[in-house]
Amino acid sequence: MLPAGTAAVAPATTPEAEAFVRFCYQRRRVGWPELYDERCLGATRGLFRGMGREALSEVGVGFSLFETPQMALLVRRVVGEEQAARRAARAAAMDAMRAAEEAERAATSPVMAVNAA
Repeated sequence: MLPAGTAAVAPATTPEAEAFVRFCYQRRRVGWPELYDERCLGATRGLFRGMGREALSEVGVGFSLFETPQMALLVRRVVGEEQAARRAARAAAMDAMRAAEEAERAATSPVMAVNAA
């Protein structure tokens, strides 16, 4: 627990550590702590760019109990970003679909046919 008046500051992460977490999240879309298992599996099998635990540790991916809070913060941030991006993409697709439907309705509307003649 932090002393009163102290804010939790997320430690800096490397682009490789973030990319590893994104890779794991895209393989199994779950949050913390469930993503911990996927990270361990990915590291053990070298699924991310052939990197094992040691190589991942060198780029800031921690697997020890002491590194868990930092990794939980990173996972939560990356998962939030990924979910926001998916929501934005879904909303854009829905907007495009609605616009296409409106254009089709306008093109086949009897009023349009009369005006075109």
